[in-house]
Amino acid sequence: MTTLLIRNAALVVTMDDHRREIAGGGLLIRDGFIEQVGPTQDLPESADEVLDLSGHIVLPGLINTHHHFYQTLTRAVPDAQNANLFNWLKTLYPIWARITPEDVRISTQIALAELALSGCTTASDHLYLFPNGSQLDDEIQAALEIGVRLQASRGSMSLGESQGGLPPDSVVESEDAILKDCQRLIETYHDPRPGAMTQVVLAPCSPFSVTGDLMRQSAALAREYGVRLHTHLAETQDEEAFCLEKFGYRPVPYMEQVDWIGPDVWFAHSVHVSKSEIDVYAHSGCGVAHCPSSNMRLASGIAPIMEMLTSGVKVGLGVDGSASNDGSSLLEEVRQAMLVARLSAGLRGASLSGQDAPPLMTARQALELATRGGAEVVGRSDIGSLEAGKCADFFALRLDRLEYAGAQHDPVAAVVFCAPVKADYTVVGGRFVVKEGQLITLDLPRLIEQHNRASKRLVNGE
Repeated sequence: MTTLLIRNAALVVTMDDHRREIAGGGLLIRDGFIEQVGPTQDLPESADEVLDLSGHIVLPGLINTHHHFYQTLTRAVPDAQNANLFNWLKTLYPIWARITPEDVRISTQIALAELALSGCTTASDHLYLFPNGSQLDDEIQAALEIGVRLQASRGSMSLGESQGGLPPDSVVESEDAILKDCQRLIETYHDPRPGAMTQVVLAPCSPFSVTGDLMRQSAALAREYGVRLHTHLAETQDEEAFCLEKFGYRPVPYMEQVDWIGPDVWFAHSVHVSKSEIDVYAHSGCGVAHCPSSNMRLASGIAPIMEMLTSGVKVGLGVDGSASNDGSSLLEEVRQAMLVARLSAGLRGASLSGQDAPPLMTARQALELATRGGAEVVGRSDIGSLEAGKCADFFALRLDRLEYAGAQHDPVAAVVFCAPVKADYTVVGGRFVVKEGQLITLDLPRLIEQHNRASKRLVNGE
């Protein structure tokens, strides 16, 4: 057995049911799980490894509920810079069709490195195209080398252009092959135990890239094996028009028709949802991955997150694809979530004041989306807060940095209101992934060099 003792942190933010913020706090960690949380004087004085975090704030590891790692290879592509979702996808699909297994590996590690440096300890990735022999296995193995927990979503596209879908036929698969591979991946990699580093999720890409039959069969397979379901939904008005024309339903009612409503399902985006559809989410237990930067970048709209929270919907945060966000900082997404929720409140209640004014999202609410909220959305009770029995997943930030100057009166608010920073320490299951501001599990400069070469080859068609 190994133990790690964290001592003397300026503040430990537990995000537990009591929402404790412990001045001069610390953690005792044994074999990857938290054994004690409290004031330093109440903890043992020694352990196998002791880290003094004087002058740091310690927070639960952030949980990224929606991403596309491979898109780090196509950030800021000129022809896709000023396009809405459908045109953006049509521009990038031919580039992504050139991706190789090595590209999947490199892009996974770049994305996870960036996430870990932003305080992220668990990431859900949605990989939905597999050209040139690529497999989800390539991503899973690459993630294990970094040391960040992975919710590996086996995405799929089966509805090509010739069948009325959006993606080109060159990047779609047969539905029999998709379902067979989904079963193989669950049986090979899915770990349902507390502390799991890898869990498999079934994730047909979107209503405009798969058939209703694949949606139904994926749901049945996932429920047979007890794994979760994920897809994009209600991201844009174009998608709404597509669903109405092709299926005769708006996106959320269409999900009801294909057995995709329930506590084991979460949807990315949900920008264009009505009050009655939010109620469907709340009553059925569906979760939402809120992706504010991507929604703004692609001009998709503003998701009604405060209305969802008020209604009892489970909401987490996602950075989304690094070609629709162009970054993978989850701490930045926390700030964006708070700011865009406030913008939405202002737009809806600009003429209101006092008790009639819409509520403003607070810094602590935004942090909860990325911690407790994310854990609920991906269905994990072993992460999301710092308390005895949970995974030892946390990150720490120095409070004496330039960005926090003048904000010492409320360090928790400073983490969200002030400019996003890189983590000084990120720990997953009691193991350091970032230490003293440096990624320690991989050679990052070498990885960046490899990634840039791969990106150039893909974008230029070399």
